[in-house]
Amino acid sequence: MVKPSLPRLFWAFARYGNLTFGGGTATIATLHEEVVERKNWIGQESFDLAYALSRLTPGTNLLAFCTAIGWRLRSWPGAISTLVAASVPCGVMAVMLTICFSWWSKNPTAQIALKGALVAAVAVMAITGITIIRPHWRGTSRFQLLLFVAGAFIASFWLGITPIRVLVVAAVAGLLWPVGGRKA
Repeated sequence: MVKPSLPRLFWAFARYGNLTFGGGTATIATLHEEVVERKNWIGQESFDLAYALSRLTPGTNLLAFCTAIGWRLRSWPGAISTLVAASVPCGVMAVMLTICFSWWSKNPTAQIALKGALVAAVAVMAITGITIIRPHWRGTSRFQLLLFVAGAFIASFWLGITPIRVLVVAAVAGLLWPVGGRKA
């Protein structure tokens, strides 16, 4: 096994820990390719141990994983280096994107675009809901469907009941509602 210098370790984790899209698992897979297969910095067994331990820790598993690999490679300096490399650039990027979004949302043209995006998102959610519900429409009258949809809308929008509670009540009502002359 080759022991990397702190700058090389930092750069590898900054690069792969911040530029890999697809979540923590995709990032860990990319880091596996880099630190185990390409660079031979750590063995498969140590990598597996770091991965398993990171899955058991509370909080962000990716940061726990990076810290564990850094610890195995360079002790405290490595753990701190990999943690900072995998977290600070993303944090700075999130702050910058938030600032840009804040500025952008005050722009009249951007507000129109955001409203259009919101309409599109609602339409996609509605179509997804219809697609999921469609197989269960058989044996249900239009009146029953209208009753459920209107009731959910009224409960959520006008009565201020949280969506989770509306979904729970709808699930219970759906289980108890008679279908085709018998209970489902």
